[in-house]
Amino acid sequence: MSELDNHYSISDLAKEFGITTRSIRHYEEYGLITPERKGTYRVYSAKNRTRLQLILRGKRIGFSLAEIKEIIDLYQFPHGEEKQTEFLLAKIELRRQQLQQQLHDIKSMLDEIDDLEQRISTKKR
Repeated sequence: MSELDNHYSISDLAKEFGITTRSIRHYEEYGLITPERKGTYRVYSAKNRTRLQLILRGKRIGFSLAEIKEIIDLYQFPHGEEKQTEFLLAKIELRRQQLQQQLHDIKSMLDEIDDLEQRISTKKR
């Protein structure tokens, strides 16, 4: 990375975020980030770095790449930041509901496992 002009190589970003260069290329292929080309090298701007950070955060939350792209693409329109915020809040609420349902399902399965284990232990005696 060049501190003066805030440009990064693919390996700089891969190391910083703990991901593979292949992952970064995949995000490029998907249209999520678009580095400049200097000869055969990819040169990533501070904007690309920020986008990569958003992509990874979205993935951790459980968003698909299509959802992440939709969120990022909203910036291109007038009032994009406002629309992006509304869209993101709706997606976060939906994800929260999905996770709460999964948590409920997991707790139910654990209760069933505990019950089965108890019945098996009782029969063993």
